[in-house]
Amino acid sequence: MRKSSIAAITAAAGISAFGVYLSNKIMFMKLKDPEEIEQREQEAGFYDPDEYLKLIKKEVRIPSPAGYDIHTVFLEKSPGAPYMIFCHGVTETKINSLKYVRLFMDKGFNAVIYDHRRHGDSGGKSTSYGHFEKNDLKAVVDCLIEEEGNQAVFGIHGESMGAVTMLLYAGSVEDRAAFYIADCPFSDLTEQLSFLMTKSPRSALLSKMALSLAGSFIFIRDRYMIKGVSPKQAVKHIQKPVLFIHSRHDSFIPSHMTETLYELKNGPKTLFIPEEGGHAQSFTANPEAYSKEVDRFLQEHFNTASSTYT
Repeated sequence: MRKSSIAAITAAAGISAFGVYLSNKIMFMKLKDPEEIEQREQEAGFYDPDEYLKLIKKEVRIPSPAGYDIHTVFLEKSPGAPYMIFCHGVTETKINSLKYVRLFMDKGFNAVIYDHRRHGDSGGKSTSYGHFEKNDLKAVVDCLIEEEGNQAVFGIHGESMGAVTMLLYAGSVEDRAAFYIADCPFSDLTEQLSFLMTKSPRSALLSKMALSLAGSFIFIRDRYMIKGVSPKQAVKHIQKPVLFIHSRHDSFIPSHMTETLYELKNGPKTLFIPEEGGHAQSFTANPEAYSKEVDRFLQEHFNTASSTYT
């Protein structure tokens, strides 16, 4: 075999290995230990196991269109009240949603929490940052409507990847909820990955070529294109009200991404950019301001016109 052929094979093998490495970093981001999440939320005062056990709940394993089960919990405080569906962030579990459950139950809502694919007690082999997750969210919505009837009224709250999932669902699957609350989403997966790569000390990860290679391998391995995971495209099609929230000094997902989404959204919308808190900390760092902003949003877009969304 000629040296040139050997060199070409070696180069191709090296590129393939690098492509697998890069796509692995994206598809299989290391998850937090569920027990550590529970302990962290307990210590922060957001999760009380005894209080949680006392809630009226129904656990359901909802079939995902992608062929696994989505572990979901319906929490009822007030029969007949509207529901909030909560979508947690990447590497977290549904336990992380309980702080928001308490907030909205105090405002008269029931709740639905669930684990995204590959997280917590749900199935699924990879994380797709909203691509497959948006269809899982539709499955959760369908289950809620099946349980509560076509007259069911609900909002959706998403944090980080959960907010992306929610926006993709509302803008490209169905705009079925009465309103949406998007807490610290990215505006485009390609742009987000590019931003994160600039934070890496490995110079190879800084190149557009590396991102393109990762995208190619993700398409081969998981059958979707990362450039298609774009809330800034989806948000243009959302008609229902959206409350956008993002801590100004978020170092993981820049707050300007949410400001971009706010500008692109047509129709009713509100923007809340608190000065305190890092990524996914707008509520924990500003609980009173967060609650008041939600109250204002609900008063303007839901409570005074809820019949519009039935």
